[in-house]
Amino acid sequence: MIANKVTNLFRTALTSTSSNIARSFSVTTARGDIVKIQSTDDFKDKVINSKVPVVVDFFATLLTPRLESIISENKGKVLLAKVDIDEQTDLALDYEVSSVPVLVAIKDGKVHQRLVGLQDTDKLRKWIEDFTADDKKKKEVDV
Repeated sequence: MIANKVTNLFRTALTSTSSNIARSFSVTTARGDIVKIQSTDDFKDKVINSKVPVVVDFFATLLTPRLESIISENKGKVLLAKVDIDEQTDLALDYEVSSVPVLVAIKDGKVHQRLVGLQDTDKLRKWIEDFTADDKKKKEVDV
């Protein structure tokens, strides 16, 4: 009986203003330097306008925790933005994601590097170190 009332309550709420409800639950989840992108505007805010380099992980719900741990090792130097291509198809098309996983390295709103396919931990770590080191080398030269 209670289950039927709850089900009817959700059904009524979803059919009355489904677009408003979906948006009220759509918030960026963050864990330190890792964010899950929820919309194109969210992508622009968290990635394009980021003050630190960003590695964008276009994935389809099978991300391994290896990448997250490497990002955590580089706390404050790089952000990981997770884009589920099933939820954000427009972003996947905009960044020419034709297979997953794809990592896109973005600095100052511009794509600098791409890494396609499954990678071992050492290669991921080196790729991220090289990407973040480019910024350090540039600052050293400018000084």
